[in-house]
Amino acid sequence: MAKSEKIVYSGTGRRKSSIARVRIVEGSGKITINGKDIDEFFGLETLKVIVRQPLTVTNTTDKYDVICSVQGGGFTGQAGAIRHGIARALNEANSEFRPALKTNGFLTRDPRMKERKKYGLKKARKAPQFSKR
Repeated sequence: MAKSEKIVYSGTGRRKSSIARVRIVEGSGKITINGKDIDEFFGLETLKVIVRQPLTVTNTTDKYDVICSVQGGGFTGQAGAIRHGIARALNEANSEFRPALKTNGFLTRDPRMKERKKYGLKKARKAPQFSKR
């Protein structure tokens, strides 16, 4: 094994219909999503904050580089999936991070999903206009 090889920790994150495969490697704190920099991938500042939350809580912002591929869903769901994946990878890297990640709820998979459309209705709960006559 060469000296230049670094240990890679991985985690899979899910949120709504988004799935993120995250790998963290010791480095300078660069975050790459689908081959693009985080600033290029996410336009909104709030989504960038969501992605960085697990690193901020564990004080490892400048310690690990994050490489991830994410697919499905929208921007918010993808940001949540990446956060979940980073938290799982950090937990794998160092088990001492677990209490901090757990108390902030980053290790818990958010179970909320889109409700299915029912027959006779226009959407999941929206019914056609009712008229007595």
